[in-house]
Amino acid sequence: MQITHLSGSRRDIGLGHGRAHAPLIHASIEVYDRLFGDFVGLDWPQARRQAERFGGMIEQRFPAILEEMAGIAEGAGLELADILTLNCRSEISLTQASGGCSAFALERAGTQWLAQNWDWRADQLDNVVALHIEGDDAPPLVSIGEAGMVAKIGMNAHGIGVCLNAIRSRTCGEGLPIHVALRKILESPDLASARAVATDSRVCSPAHFLVASADGQAVGLEVHPGEPGALSPRDGAVTHTNHLYDAAVTCRVEDFPRPDSRSRLERLNTLLGGLAEDAPVDEARLFEILADHQHHPLSICRHFNPDQPAEERMETLFGVVMNLTERRLTLRHGKPCESTDGLTLTLPVD
Repeated sequence: MQITHLSGSRRDIGLGHGRAHAPLIHASIEVYDRLFGDFVGLDWPQARRQAERFGGMIEQRFPAILEEMAGIAEGAGLELADILTLNCRSEISLTQASGGCSAFALERAGTQWLAQNWDWRADQLDNVVALHIEGDDAPPLVSIGEAGMVAKIGMNAHGIGVCLNAIRSRTCGEGLPIHVALRKILESPDLASARAVATDSRVCSPAHFLVASADGQAVGLEVHPGEPGALSPRDGAVTHTNHLYDAAVTCRVEDFPRPDSRSRLERLNTLLGGLAEDAPVDEARLFEILADHQHHPLSICRHFNPDQPAEERMETLFGVVMNLTERRLTLRHGKPCESTDGLTLTLPVD
């Protein structure tokens, strides 16, 4: 993979994204056309109509990002409705589609780490992109995500980072779509502003945002249209997979996790708990955790499982480790167990 550098106005950033990744954006649309058909019985034109109602929510809470979406569409030779639909794909398929994803924050020896595997359908592997964005009205940031989408997992030059865990639920209300909210977090100057995306702007469907900052703070935000749940570090760590467990949220939101979510969470807690306080921690050590195969094939590092229905087969498509203190992000595209090579990007301290 290569890093795509984007800069300038919202429109400039969008045009650059669309032009650089037009084939991958069209391929992403093909993937989600199939996914919507598999999970919720919608074709792409029907999904576009479903996405329309989220445009007004974005216009109210984060209008600038619509200009960037329009630029992506223009650059890729598409319509704004196509890019809006891509960025609302979680909300459109939320009743059925649920990925894997295992995420953790860890503070050790004055360094704040943030890491996760992103598990999803293998047909989206080649549509993963790494964006380095320097906008006129936002801090420099890096986002690892899907072509045509404004954000997913990443960090900014202020030392704010975010990871994502999908939550399968029928809940959907007023707020920002998940991936738009992630971009707003990535433009936040501090942890309080990042938390305000969940508490003030709100997120229209359930997810877990693991947010951390370079000064050693971390919080797990179980977001939904209401007040988010907040998970504080224990022994310097916050862990999460794909089920809700903050009592303030589970009493209000029903989720439908796959059975392996709890076993992966227990394994994460075991592995992080086994790190001695004075044990050296670096990217290689944390990628070892992301490459763990206990309970294979439903492990932290997730592989092809022929026992699952074809449309539900989720695999690890990338692993990412962020050193927020030093503003350094390392990506392993594909399964973290299969390579020791990574794409590394460092942002200037802002």
